[in-house]
This record gives sequence, C-alpha cells and structure tokens, in this order.
Amino acid sequence: MASSGRLYAFDVSEKRPANFKPRLARSGLSNVHPQLLAHENDTKVKRLAGKADRVLVDAPCSGLGTLRRNPDLKMRQSPESVAELNVKQAAILASASRLVKNGGRLVYATCSLLPQENQQIVEAFLAEHPDFQRVPVDQVLAEQKIALSTGDYLELKPNLHNTDGFFAAVLVRTPA
Repeated sequence: MASSGRLYAFDVSEKRPANFKPRLARSGLSNVHPQLLAHENDTKVKRLAGKADRVLVDAPCSGLGTLRRNPDLKMRQSPESVAELNVKQAAILASASRLVKNGGRLVYATCSLLPQENQQIVEAFLAEHPDFQRVPVDQVLAEQKIALSTGDYLELKPNLHNTDGFFAAVLVRTPA
C-alpha cells in the first residue's frame, strides 16, 4: 500500500492494540489505525460497511497448529471449548464480511488444523452468504508469483512445510 490508504487493525482485547503500537512505530508505516472494539458489531466497524477492499479475519482459534511449540495446548482444549470458538469464529466472519465492498476480498485465517475451525466455518459462511465465492488460494498465490500449491485453501502443515499449522481461505464479494 506504500503508506497510502487506511489500514485498520481491530481487536476486542485491550492488550493487543497497545502491544501493536511499538511494532507499528518500528515499521515506519503511517497509515495503520489500531482500534479497540467492544464486540464484532461495534459502531466503529458498522461505519465501514461495504467500503473495504480487503479484510483479514485472524480468527480466535484453538491454536492447535502450534502444538510443536506449545504441547500443553492439547490439555487445554476440549470438544466443548472448540465448539465455543466455532460460534465466535462464525460470528466474527459474518460481521467482518459486511465491511467488504463488491469485488473486495475477505480472508479467513487460523493457526489451527481442525476442519471444524477452518473449512467447516468457511463452507457454512458461504452457504449463508451467496454474495461471496471462494477463490482458490492456488490462483491467488500464482497471481503473486508464489510457487506453492495448496489447492482451494492455504493449509500449512508442520510435517510438510516445516512451519506451524496455518489455514486461510480467500473469499470475494460478487456484485448482486
């Protein structure tokens, strides 16, 4: 973006925007605006409805993609805690989708390997939002001249990619 336009960094945790400020200062970027939200339907979000070219949802998740660095996570997660996260993930994705303008992209990402936090959330969202379509991640990466074949979704796996486990889906809002 070359420090042009506006980049909003929304979060509901007071700590994250505060911790972001020193990193932002080091980056030299002048167009990033960290904002604390009360919830996913905060008025700060509502006023941007249909105006964003790109929206990234870095969804709260189980973090099970980071097990090799955080093996204790498996003891702190349960089917019930993942089900609670699924409700939040779906609500945040639906709320964030309202920001995207026609032709704009919505990226949903987690550091989880669980289908119920990833593909299932995206597929349920698409079923409820016919104005969005999935864009194969292979296509997006090819446009950026990145030689990584992952299919419809970005799925980085520790055993294959020598990284933590990550997931991302790219969705585009199509004109009605």
